[in-house]
Amino acid sequence: MIRVGILGATGYTALELIKLLLRHPEVELACLTSRQEGNPHVADVHPQLSGRVDMVLERLDPSAVADRVDCVFSCLPHAASASAIGPILGGTTKVVDFSADYRLGDAAVYQLWYGQEHPDQDRVGKVAYGLPELFRKQLAGADLVANPGCYPTAAILGLAPLFKAKLITSDDLIIDAKSGVSGAGRTAKLLTHYPECNESIMAYGVGQHRHTPEIAQILSAAAGSDISVLFTPHLTPMDRGILSTSYARLSAGVAEPQVMNALREFYEHEPFVRVVSHLPATKHVAGTNFCHVTAKVVGDRVIVLSCIDNLIKGASGAAVQNMNLMFGFDETTALV
Repeated sequence: MIRVGILGATGYTALELIKLLLRHPEVELACLTSRQEGNPHVADVHPQLSGRVDMVLERLDPSAVADRVDCVFSCLPHAASASAIGPILGGTTKVVDFSADYRLGDAAVYQLWYGQEHPDQDRVGKVAYGLPELFRKQLAGADLVANPGCYPTAAILGLAPLFKAKLITSDDLIIDAKSGVSGAGRTAKLLTHYPECNESIMAYGVGQHRHTPEIAQILSAAAGSDISVLFTPHLTPMDRGILSTSYARLSAGVAEPQVMNALREFYEHEPFVRVVSHLPATKHVAGTNFCHVTAKVVGDRVIVLSCIDNLIKGASGAAVQNMNLMFGFDETTALV
């Protein structure tokens, strides 16, 4: 049994994380923190937890959290997360970070895309990337894991096997992805205000979305060379889910059966990725840690479709999957 703490327990991902951890036979929830004033009961913030969790949200410094738990999930924003994580590490406490602070391997790239210096530069480039399907060996026993972004998870799972098999070229990659409103977080914003987003779909962050360098970094590693990617996210009027549609140029002589066989072989023994023959939809994976993937060849291009629940496989489910690997539990515990 391990004791678990959550930093920043007021958001949507924290709620999903708590619900998953309540199902985990090896976990005891020991600490929930918030930067809000006072110590509200968690059920006042998340009414879904009424009668299920009798805890208050505490304002604790990171060292105090580390003294009370074996594992910390940091759901804090970028920069704030790395600042809090530093004092926690160094002892026996392990950390899964939900923010972007440790996903990128270069502090200069982080500064370019996030507009500030990295608060923990010594660890940049040395942290395991929390996508088990690609980096399982690095995750087993790790002390700190960078949980992937939701958009990158969907795109990478669809494309990485094809890059590894040299079935697609490293230039001219286009990723068009659509996400439910929960992906923007719980804090009120004009963009996600109901009259603004209901009955409407819109692109945002065109050419400048912060998940772009993360996608490029991981897919470049899979391809063995630098890739060029155009990534455009869209906000759709649904609560949750991501559908990623990627367009890549095929290597010479590659046909659709080769593409589908490569996906099936790569994910044959993966518990949470399903290569499907139908066109995947977000409802097919809602509330689960599964990713559904398929591909269609049109001319000299392949169209790769992958979908996930942005709050589960794109965030909290992936985090629990990573925790299971870090502590030597069965990878699927609390997730199936």
